[in-house]
Amino acid sequence: MSTAEPSIDVLENRLQRVAPQLLALLLIDQTKSYRSKNGTHNIFWATSDYAELGPKFEYHEPITPELITGKYGTVIRPRILKAKDAQNSRSRNMAEVYTPAWICNEQNNLVDQAWFGRPDVFNQPMQQGWHTNQDPIEFPPDKTWQNYVHSTRLEITCGEAPYLVSRYDMTTGDFIPVPERIGLLDRKLRVITENTHSPEDWLHWAKIAYTSVYGYEWQGDSLLLARENLLFTLGEHYEARWGERPPLEVIMEIATIISWNLWQMDALKGVIPNSCHEEVQYNNTLFGLETTTIQCDGCHEDELLNPHHNGIYCLVKDWTQREQRSGQLGKVLRFVDLF
Repeated sequence: MSTAEPSIDVLENRLQRVAPQLLALLLIDQTKSYRSKNGTHNIFWATSDYAELGPKFEYHEPITPELITGKYGTVIRPRILKAKDAQNSRSRNMAEVYTPAWICNEQNNLVDQAWFGRPDVFNQPMQQGWHTNQDPIEFPPDKTWQNYVHSTRLEITCGEAPYLVSRYDMTTGDFIPVPERIGLLDRKLRVITENTHSPEDWLHWAKIAYTSVYGYEWQGDSLLLARENLLFTLGEHYEARWGERPPLEVIMEIATIISWNLWQMDALKGVIPNSCHEEVQYNNTLFGLETTTIQCDGCHEDELLNPHHNGIYCLVKDWTQREQRSGQLGKVLRFVDLF
């Protein structure tokens, strides 16, 4: 996770070589794994873009390390590095679009303006750009930097998570240096850097920052990119502050948080994509065995995030509470129940 050679493309071969368990963590679907009695389950492709590579790359198949490493090590790439026809296809079929970093910045500035009660806290927007404020961030009399780190943020349909972390500009592919970053998590890490004085304290608050940011995405490849971007952001900020890589055990902890906080979901239903299904009911009658096909009730209701789908409702963690089952921090909740 060194920043010696900045690159927007996280190479899965490198992750697999340095820490195979880390790549495995970034592929976990925590909702299915938490509900399962048969071990862990992975996120799935949820796109047909890779189907020509073979049966294991088809829409409903899980993404496993061997499918994105070795000779397949460059299968998953950021949108800006994909072929133009692939970019256009994803725009047509899944409404996937580029969001320039300057737009992300101006929208994130509005979030912070509401929180701080004043504009231009982290930077001053310029024409398709920004000028970063170099002075330490000042906080309102009734709020502290710790309050800011704890404050919850969610990026909906997050794609590669450009609103949470701004490692690169989605429209150009240009790598953005750490001091100039404008993501919601980047801002929290900047505040932590300005207010902590040891690596241990920095990492303590960084974990809290990671528990406070969330995002969901339909397509499995984009979700993996988002998770990778959040993970590499940790290393890049830490190395910029302390001149070395964070300990592997801490990286693993953060990767676990990321695998919970960025998840795969159909945003209109609150379930894992395509998990709603028909059910067949069998009835013995005077005329023999009859079957009745029952549709998903929720899919027939014109209501956002209604509780009547028969699909797998996505789970998230509230890291401020303890889970009764394990006693550990992170109470497991259905995302739909938050509404």
